[in-house]
Amino acid sequence: MSKRLVLLLAVTCGVAVGNLYFPQAVTPIIAEGLDVAPASAALAATAAQAGYSVGILLLVPLGDRLPNRPLIAGLLGLTGLLLLAAGLAPALPVLVAAGALVGTATVAAQLIAPMAAATAAADRRGEVMGTLLSGSIGGMLLARGFGGVLADQLGWRAPYLVAAVAVLLLAAVLAAALPTTVPSGRQPYPALLAAPLRLLRTEPDLRRSCLYQACVFGAFSAAWTGMALVLTGPVYGLGASAAGAVALVAAASMALTPVAGRWVDRRGPDAVGLVCMLGALASAGPLALGALGGAAGLAALTAGILLLDVAMQSGMVANQARVFALRPEARGRINTAYMTCAFLGGTAGSWLGVQAFALARWPGVCAVAALLCAVALGRHLVHLRRVGRGSWEAGAPAAA
Repeated sequence: MSKRLVLLLAVTCGVAVGNLYFPQAVTPIIAEGLDVAPASAALAATAAQAGYSVGILLLVPLGDRLPNRPLIAGLLGLTGLLLLAAGLAPALPVLVAAGALVGTATVAAQLIAPMAAATAAADRRGEVMGTLLSGSIGGMLLARGFGGVLADQLGWRAPYLVAAVAVLLLAAVLAAALPTTVPSGRQPYPALLAAPLRLLRTEPDLRRSCLYQACVFGAFSAAWTGMALVLTGPVYGLGASAAGAVALVAAASMALTPVAGRWVDRRGPDAVGLVCMLGALASAGPLALGALGGAAGLAALTAGILLLDVAMQSGMVANQARVFALRPEARGRINTAYMTCAFLGGTAGSWLGVQAFALARWPGVCAVAALLCAVALGRHLVHLRRVGRGSWEAGAPAAA
């Protein structure tokens, strides 16, 4: 696997993942353009995340059953057409439906990762996976800036239409550039779908890792969904591009993810996970100060979202290190179970954030984020108490 191909795959991961996140930054512009309430417009972002959970559950297992090149290129092509439909939507229900289907189809990153792990040389596998993860993180964060700035200048339809063109171009390039792969198995489709549920039932460490990521990612999604509303509301009165500017600051987490990986290697995922959960919970403090408005409030809001983002991304490294060590022969199906739970948590967090904002404005969103992080931290402390301090400090594996 050449460096050029790895870079192309990292860009593809970023663009695919970015399709889930730029709608969060353009929620206020959608509300204005379609003449609906901001809370209703936020359903476009929530639907995309819900669709992604469905796509991970129903489509990602096909990576073990079908050749990867036509599968990945075909799904990217379908995603591009669905983005076009969303960008041309005449009303909110059509946009929400198209957004949900975009989320379902844009699972290329979750198919590329296991394909790259199987294709890359053993002595470059870590480097390749780290590059792909950086691409996904970059897409997650930079897409908000892309969406906010473009929507401010050209309207809410522009990000969808530009993303459609980019995805369709990538589909054409990957149809020629991806290596030919042989499916790893011939299991019937129902058996592929049942495997993640069976793993969740039999692997306690997988279950708690899924809970950790679902809760912290839910807090992350609630904060980002609510932040777009508070920045464009009466407290700040800024444009949609303001959320994108904050996302550019949070892109610092891309540089810290490899550091988190080295910490996991030295101290183990449980020790690093504890630090990440404490950081995620602590972020609620500066986030809440964002309700003050003005320069001080904006600085606190930016610091809080950066801390929450770093904690969430680093915690994902710890969780994936834990779950991928469980069944090396079933990493694809483990990844399906883990990512499905993570994005179900993110979808719930987005919905809770919208409801909390409608009831209690920004302080309510911060309370939801803090509560979700506290649930994850409480479960982890129960686990640490069971296995004993010496075990987790040494990074020794233990069942929950």
